[in-house]
Amino acid sequence: MLEQHAIASQVQLVEMLESEGVMATQATVSRDLEELGAVKVRMPGGHTAYAIPELPKDQISPEDHLQRVLGEWAVEINYSINIVVLRTPPGSAHVVGSALDRTGLEGVIGTVAGDDTVMVIVAETTSTASLADHLRDLAGLNQTRDAEVAGFDQDRNSDQVEN
Repeated sequence: MLEQHAIASQVQLVEMLESEGVMATQATVSRDLEELGAVKVRMPGGHTAYAIPELPKDQISPEDHLQRVLGEWAVEINYSINIVVLRTPPGSAHVVGSALDRTGLEGVIGTVAGDDTVMVIVAETTSTASLADHLRDLAGLNQTRDAEVAGFDQDRNSDQVEN
């Protein structure tokens, strides 16, 4: 959005995100703009707008940034052969894909982001299952799965006691 529109304020950005179906608070937008390195620049006519300086190809973001992004936006992570598939709310896949690209995780060749799905292409020398599990850990999805499995086992055990 920052590349396509002259966005003058965080409130304007929150409203634009809402119009695309992405709910965000001003505090979240402020933090995201800071992490992206967005700066206000003077536009023709004297107005100011947010812009993101081009990042050097080799600039790496810390893994805690990826953890925060996955924790906020990843809702499901699965894998097949050499592809990890991440599901996000509509309109959010590009945020996750960009964070994955900028983190430089070992074994990640690249990402392709759609509207609500990110495909992560995994190198042949990397375990796709391990990478998917690591991303689930970062997103906090393994704790949810562990709780669901524990609940299933508990339900199963209580059924056996009743029988």
